[in-house]
Amino acid sequence: MTTPAPAPAPFPLPADGGAVAPRPDARALVLGGGGSTGNAWLLGVVAGLLEGGLDVAGADLVVGTSAGATAAAQLAGAGAAELYAAALVPPPARGPVGPRGPVGPDDAAGPPPPARGGVAEHLARRRALVAAAADPADLRRRTGADALERAAAAGPDAAGRWRATVAARLPRAGWPAGRLLLTAVDARTGEPVVFDRGSGVELADAVAASCAGGPAHPVGDRWFVDGAHRRGENADLAAGCGRVLVLAPLGGASLTPPAWRLDLAAQVADLRAGGSRVEVVVPEDPGLFGERAMDPALRPVAARAGHDQGRALAGSLAALWR
Repeated sequence: MTTPAPAPAPFPLPADGGAVAPRPDARALVLGGGGSTGNAWLLGVVAGLLEGGLDVAGADLVVGTSAGATAAAQLAGAGAAELYAAALVPPPARGPVGPRGPVGPDDAAGPPPPARGGVAEHLARRRALVAAAADPADLRRRTGADALERAAAAGPDAAGRWRATVAARLPRAGWPAGRLLLTAVDARTGEPVVFDRGSGVELADAVAASCAGGPAHPVGDRWFVDGAHRRGENADLAAGCGRVLVLAPLGGASLTPPAWRLDLAAQVADLRAGGSRVEVVVPEDPGLFGERAMDPALRPVAARAGHDQGRALAGSLAALWR
C-alpha cells in the first residue's frame, strides 16, 4: 500500500520558530499526558494553585497532550474549582469491556484504555515498537501502523463511541478565544500535527485525536494517534514564551533512547537555551500513575494529591508567573 503524502491545512504543523512570536512577558502552561489519574491530578494542581492565589489557566498559551489535551479543553470551558470538585466524585461501576477497553460513563477523563490487557500490555507493546525503530520518525510511523491495525480490530463503531465520550466530558463545544494547541500524530505518515482554533477541526475531534493512545482515531479522512508520540509533553511548543510552567503527570520519563531527546528534560533544556524561564511540576506520588493511570477509581485520590501540591507550590511559583 502506498503511503499518502501529508495533507495540507487545515492540520498545520508547528513552525520551527516556535508556537508564538517571541515575547519575554508571555506565559505558557503545558499539560502533559497521564491517563485518567493524570487528568485528575492536572485539574487538582491548577485548582490548588488558584486557591493559593495563582491563576495559571489564564496563560497566554496552553499546550495540551493526551490527557493534558482533555484537561486543557476542560479548563478552557469551566473553572478549575468546578472541575476539581467533579474529579472528586467517585466514579460509578465500570461498564462492559470492548475492544477499546472499558466502555461506560466512568471512562470520562483520560484517553481510551489501550487494550484488554491493560496498561502493562500497552507498555510492553510500546517498548517493542521502540526497540524496533531506527529513529523518532520511524517510531512514529510504526506506532501509527500499529494503531491503524488496532482501529480495524476495534470495529467501525468504536471511533464514534470514543468521540462521543470525549465530547460529553467537555464543558463547551467550541474552541476558546485564547491560544490553545493540542497535539497529535498522523497515523499514516507519522507527521506531527498541532490543532488550534484555526485548524478547521472541532474541539472534540482534536481532543479525541490527541488522546488516541490505543487504536488510531479518524478526523475526516485522516487518522491520528496520541500527541505524546510527537515529543512527550510537547513543551517545546512553548518556545517564544518567556515563562513556561509544565505539569507532567508521568514525571517526564520516556521509553525512547536519550539520544533521541524526546524526554521532558531535553524539551526543558531547549526552552531554557532559547531564553525561557521554565518550572516543572511532577507528582509527589508516582504510584498513582504508570500502570495505574487508567483506573478511574483513583481519580479522587489523584485530584486531591494534585490540589494539595498546587496549594503548597503557589507561593514559590508566583515569581515565575506574576
